[in-house]
Amino acid sequence: MARLIVVSNRVALPTRDAQAGGLAVAMRAVLKRHAGVWFGWSGRVATKEIRSSLTLEQAGVSYIVTDLTREDYDEYYNGFANRVLWPILHYRLDLAEFSRRDLSGYMRVNEHFASELHKFIRPDDVVWVHDYHLMPLAKMLRERGHRNRIGFFLHIPFPPTEMLTALPNHERLIGTMVHYDLVGFQTNNDAGNFARYLEHECRAIKIDPHTFKAADRRVRVGAFPISIETAEFNRLARRAVQSPFVKNVLDSLSGHIMMIGVDRLDYSKGLPLRMEAFERFMQAHPDWAGLVTYLQIAPRSRSEIAEYTEMERQLGSTAGRINATYGEASWTPIRYVNRTYSRTVLAGLYRSARMALVTPLRDGMNLVAKEFVAAQDADDPGVLILSRFAGAAAEFHAALLVNPYDPEAVGAAIERALTMSLLERRQRHAVLFRIISDNDVHTWGQHFLIALEQNDVLPGTTLPSRPQGGIDPSPAFAAAARRSPLQIVRH
Repeated sequence: MARLIVVSNRVALPTRDAQAGGLAVAMRAVLKRHAGVWFGWSGRVATKEIRSSLTLEQAGVSYIVTDLTREDYDEYYNGFANRVLWPILHYRLDLAEFSRRDLSGYMRVNEHFASELHKFIRPDDVVWVHDYHLMPLAKMLRERGHRNRIGFFLHIPFPPTEMLTALPNHERLIGTMVHYDLVGFQTNNDAGNFARYLEHECRAIKIDPHTFKAADRRVRVGAFPISIETAEFNRLARRAVQSPFVKNVLDSLSGHIMMIGVDRLDYSKGLPLRMEAFERFMQAHPDWAGLVTYLQIAPRSRSEIAEYTEMERQLGSTAGRINATYGEASWTPIRYVNRTYSRTVLAGLYRSARMALVTPLRDGMNLVAKEFVAAQDADDPGVLILSRFAGAAAEFHAALLVNPYDPEAVGAAIERALTMSLLERRQRHAVLFRIISDNDVHTWGQHFLIALEQNDVLPGTTLPSRPQGGIDPSPAFAAAARRSPLQIVRH
């Protein structure tokens, strides 16, 4: 394979001890098998109006990072990316704060990325661009004369055309994505939404279910659900459950059953409704008082944005009220923690939990769901309660699927998980674990890159012809379900 160049907003440098998110973990796994270059922002904001760059070589990978100026950070990252694109792509038009200055900053930083890439791209390199921060990058590279194979993968949801067209100058942004050779999404529904945008707004001609022609460009569209290092995470969880920290947490529970939630502090995660669901559960099932503890880990993020600060205040208040209402001197119903823990600690906590609450209002995939499944002891597994609006629900039909906007239904799912038989827990886990074993992060990366390099390889499954209200069934799940004695019931 030609040299691979990965481009993302942030680069996880191997020398940095920061906790890596889902994208960083996935890219590290891909670059283990495809030595190349990882380019992006260093995470530093320059004190002067001059951007500097740094190159670090390790294990066959070149990490090339560039700084941003304060103006870049305010307009590109904190402004347009997180105040406009993030809410709109998560179906929250009401939270978008559009300004032309921020759009100009977003385009300026993408031009800067293109100029930096221009310095070292070779004619036969394969370029893989990631996420909503860099949508117009392919067009800017084409304008600099690059004819390389360039792919794009969106890690977060892609809403229907009706929402996207509410974005001022949407055609300057979304329309430029035709300059990619392959555009990948987490689910068929997201891919279908993009396909319809191409047809309705770009007047693209549909050549086949995956290929569209706009002007003089052909772009292919497909669904590539991202995954995790399944086997590695399972081994990590088996070791981590014996760590002193995890043992101390379990000892402090005094035998109480633990249910866990792990999310960035973000309005898309549905945390206020999740706490309300736990309260509804306590109201409906007071016999569980003193027996179950809900651990919610929610590291702070984007504290410069007012909505995030207000949400942190609201969640702290809600947790305090529930604890004051239902708690005892010897038992605290909710443990609410605003700090980051290592993957090792989280793996051990997942393995120790009877259930996980993964109930985002909208999510591209949600790898916490997959990590929880991977971490479980197959002989005594926990239960995954999963939002229907998480991308993972397209594959994970064997989870307890819930509507996160319905606290009573989520509360009922908590009670069902607590009373579920060991046999059913094992059967559901077997189906889920097989899915993430058959499609781990290595398989995901290979599927995308092969589809990018070879035009005769179909990218994903057939796209829906019109907007979907539900979730498309996953071929991987269907195959796993046929091999499992469990009869899946939709909730």
